[in-house]
Amino acid sequence: MTPPLSRTNAEAHLYMDLHPCSCGDARFPRQSAVVATADGELASRYTGACAGCGQERKFVFRLPPELGTPGAGFRYGGDEPSELLDPGEWLLVADAYAGQVPATPADGDAGQRARAALTRAVAALDEVGKFIPADGDAVPQAAIDSDRGLQLHQREPGRFRRDRLRAVRDAYAGMLAQLG
Repeated sequence: MTPPLSRTNAEAHLYMDLHPCSCGDARFPRQSAVVATADGELASRYTGACAGCGQERKFVFRLPPELGTPGAGFRYGGDEPSELLDPGEWLLVADAYAGQVPATPADGDAGQRARAALTRAVAALDEVGKFIPADGDAVPQAAIDSDRGLQLHQREPGRFRRDRLRAVRDAYAGMLAQLG
């Protein structure tokens, strides 16, 4: 079986964080190696023992044929939609990062944490938008294949509309700009 494509290390680590061990713990010390798949493609392999129960964990992701553009800012991937996370999961990731930002972020470490969280929230919202067809105004429900993504779509389908995603993204980007 061909492993899924991970467009960046950040995307691979996020995927592993969102897919915990059967004991429920997602933490494990990750040893990584570049390996060849059965098809001769390059892949990243992450292995380690679960911090909760000690069970061995292993993830393998195909590497992109080309590396991203240096200096383009934080991104989870290129222009194509993710193969690892569906748009509902990306929206939940954006919510989780935005939820880490205090109403009035302070300077210093708290300000740095707020900037990092908002940067990742914006990047996650950008990922949701990649699932919207060029001539469409919303993420098609068929693009959502995770239980948690489908539950979010059933509860709040309007959150998957292009205009609403753009408004939330712009609000987060504006907050980020204010943090400097």
